[in-house]
Amino acid sequence: MNETAELFSPFTLRGVTLRNRIVVSPMCEYSSEDGFANDWHLVHLGSRAVGGAALVILEASAVSPEGRITPSDLGIYRDEHVVNLRRIVDFLHSQEALAGIQLAHAGRKASMSRPWVEEHVATAEEGGWPDAVVAPSALPFSASYPNPMALDEAGIEKLKRDFQHAARRAKDAGFDVLELHAAHGYLLHEFLSPLSNQRTDQYGGSFENRARLLLEICADIRPLWQGPLFVRISATDWVDDRASWTVDDSVQLAKLLKEAGVDLIDVSSGGAIPGVKIPLGPGYQTPFADRIRREAKIPTGAVGFITDPAQADHIIRTGQADVVLLAREMLRDPYWPLHAAAALKKETRWPPQYLRAVK
Repeated sequence: MNETAELFSPFTLRGVTLRNRIVVSPMCEYSSEDGFANDWHLVHLGSRAVGGAALVILEASAVSPEGRITPSDLGIYRDEHVVNLRRIVDFLHSQEALAGIQLAHAGRKASMSRPWVEEHVATAEEGGWPDAVVAPSALPFSASYPNPMALDEAGIEKLKRDFQHAARRAKDAGFDVLELHAAHGYLLHEFLSPLSNQRTDQYGGSFENRARLLLEICADIRPLWQGPLFVRISATDWVDDRASWTVDDSVQLAKLLKEAGVDLIDVSSGGAIPGVKIPLGPGYQTPFADRIRREAKIPTGAVGFITDPAQADHIIRTGQADVVLLAREMLRDPYWPLHAAAALKKETRWPPQYLRAVK
C-alpha cells in the first residue's frame, strides 16, 4: 500500500481506478416509495458527481422489504428497481465518477419512522412491518423500537440469498463498487456484537461464530461480483463495562475479510445500543482506520467529521487511510472536492459547463 499518496492522486482496486481519494459516503435520504430511486436521488447524487467526487456510494439499500429502516428507504430487493438505479449510475459515469451501492438490512432497527418526525415504530397502516422485524436475538434496540424475532436457520438462509440477489441486481445496474453495511447497529453489526447477539448456535457466542454470517455473505457474493468489494464496520461499540465489539475485534475481522476477498474496510463506529457517549471531534474515527490498515494490511476508508481539505489530505499523506468518505460536509457543499482542489492548489476536472467559473 502506497504511504506517500495525496488527496488528489488516483487509487486503484481490482482494476477500477478512483481519480482522487474523495468518496461520497452513503447517506440515507428516506425519499423512496417501495424502494424505488427517483428524481430526488438522481439530483442529490448527481450533484456530488458534478462536484468532483471520485466515487459516489448510494445510501443503504435494503436487500429485502423488511430490511428497510423506514418505509421510505431505498431498496434493491426487486428486479424492477434496476432501471431507476441504472439511470443514476449512467449519470454518475457521465461525470467521470464511479458508482457504488451499499447493501443493507436494518435488523432490529427496521420499521421506524423517518428521522425528521417524532420517533415511533411505523405501523402497518403507515407502511411498516412491526411484526416482521428480525434480529440475531429477540432483543429490541430500545423501548421505542420494535420487538424483533430471532432469525431461525431458514431465515438466515433467506437473508444470504437476499444479499446474493441484491449483488446480482447491482451488477445489472452497472455499479462499479459494492459495499456491505455491517455497522451502526444494523443486522450484520448486530450479529457481530455480543451486545445484540446472544445466540447459542453456530452464529453466536465466540468471535468466530458471530463473524460467521458476514463472512458467509462475502463468500456468497465474491463469485458474483468481480469489482471492488467494501465492508463498512463499526470499529468499536464504545462500551467498556461489558462484553462488546472492540477495535481488537475489528482488526481480527478485517484480516478475515481480506482473506474472503474484501478490498477495503470503511471504518465507522457505534450504533449497537442507544445512549453511548462517543467523544466526537474532527477525525475522531480516523485512528481506527489507521490501526486496521496497518495491522490487517488492508486498504481502509476514514470517516467522521472530516471537513477541511488540509485535514483530508493529511489523512492520505500520512497513510492513515486510503480514501476519505464525507457525508455531512457533502450535504453542506456538494462541490467540496472542487473547492478542496483550489485550496490545495491541485488540478482537477471541472464540468465543461462550469469552466467559466474556474477563474
